[in-house]
Amino acid sequence: MLALRAGRQCQRRPEPARRRKGSRGRAWAVRAARASTRLTGPSASKSSLRLAATAANPNPPEGSARCPRESKSPEGLHSRPPLAGPKGAPQACAWAEVLEQVSGAQSGAVRSPLPPLGGAVGLDPAGPPGGQGAGQCGTRPAEAEAEVAAGGAQRGEPRMMALIRNRLGLLILGILVTFVLYLLLPAIQHERFTARAGGPKPEPRAEEKGQGDANTTVLMRTIAGSPAVSYREGFLLQRAGTPSPSRLEVLFLHGQAFTSKTWEDLGTLTLLTEEGYRAIALDLPGYGSSPPSAAGSTEQGRVAFLQRALTELRLQRPVLISPSMSGRYSIPFVLAHGAQLRGFVAVAPVGTEEYTAGQYQQVQIPTLIVSGERDTGLGVQSLQSLRQLPKHRAVVLPDAGHACYLEKPREFHRALLAFLGELQ
Repeated sequence: MLALRAGRQCQRRPEPARRRKGSRGRAWAVRAARASTRLTGPSASKSSLRLAATAANPNPPEGSARCPRESKSPEGLHSRPPLAGPKGAPQACAWAEVLEQVSGAQSGAVRSPLPPLGGAVGLDPAGPPGGQGAGQCGTRPAEAEAEVAAGGAQRGEPRMMALIRNRLGLLILGILVTFVLYLLLPAIQHERFTARAGGPKPEPRAEEKGQGDANTTVLMRTIAGSPAVSYREGFLLQRAGTPSPSRLEVLFLHGQAFTSKTWEDLGTLTLLTEEGYRAIALDLPGYGSSPPSAAGSTEQGRVAFLQRALTELRLQRPVLISPSMSGRYSIPFVLAHGAQLRGFVAVAPVGTEEYTAGQYQQVQIPTLIVSGERDTGLGVQSLQSLRQLPKHRAVVLPDAGHACYLEKPREFHRALLAFLGELQ
């Protein structure tokens, strides 16, 4: 705004008398150049503009045109004519353009230094030859405007490109990290489970049974009804297609943090199927693929749930395997319907302290009590209660915790197969 007002005022200035070329004109140009250079930064203010104007021309030459507004604002920007030079009004109008560049640099519109005074903006300390253009406001050439605009663009483009590259790099890095975590998390979980299980799945032992040409598969099925019950069962496939002989049936329950898939991943279903047993693992209500059911909220409902499972699966006196939380289902069922079972394997089940020694002594089925050496909670408590069973045998797996069958699968399978062999 100051530059535009200065340009308008200079149009009304009288044409000054021509002056002799000399050292005074050159000194004035040098002072003006230094003042304009100090004002290219963003911190330039109106007071600094007045100082620069004063430094550029403290004593204007005689005959130079003055701005008519000087007398109106002695404290303002034109208290000393910053736009007057040795050559009068044409130079004053050129300096109005310089002031416009300085104001643009102050507001952030122009970020590049001012072009040389004697070139781009047409300031000649000696004045225009022959007095041409005297009394007229000189205008900045289009080349100078293009140079100033190009300078600002050249300095702004690298900063913008660097900012875009940095943000794009962070975005790509975040996507890569997310993708790597998505790929690695399943593998890490599987590795942790394998480490807890103590090693790979047991090797098939079909050759020991004389069935070298047989293999096994585990299928997931559902018992229809309300509620539906999902389960996994191992099947023995024979090349000749001969029917499988009569087998001892084994029914697996699971703990609080597990499902029927735990016995499949551990290799227990495959191992028992290859050993000639019918192995089935249930998903209790609200676990795995079995929907929640009100049957699990009461003791009578839990006993009825197991009774229904045995009926629907057509199990004839199976061996019941019950770890941890599933004791809420197995212990009352054993006490109420123990005659329907061939045997009972208790792996540190819960709820054993809720029943008396007299109730346990009425159970006459063979029982294997399994616990971990480091399980000083449920392992010790269940062992003390279940010792009241008349036909029990206890096995403590060394250096194992509560889920001893996961930490020591080989030892657990060895003890289980030995117990099942005794039942046959």
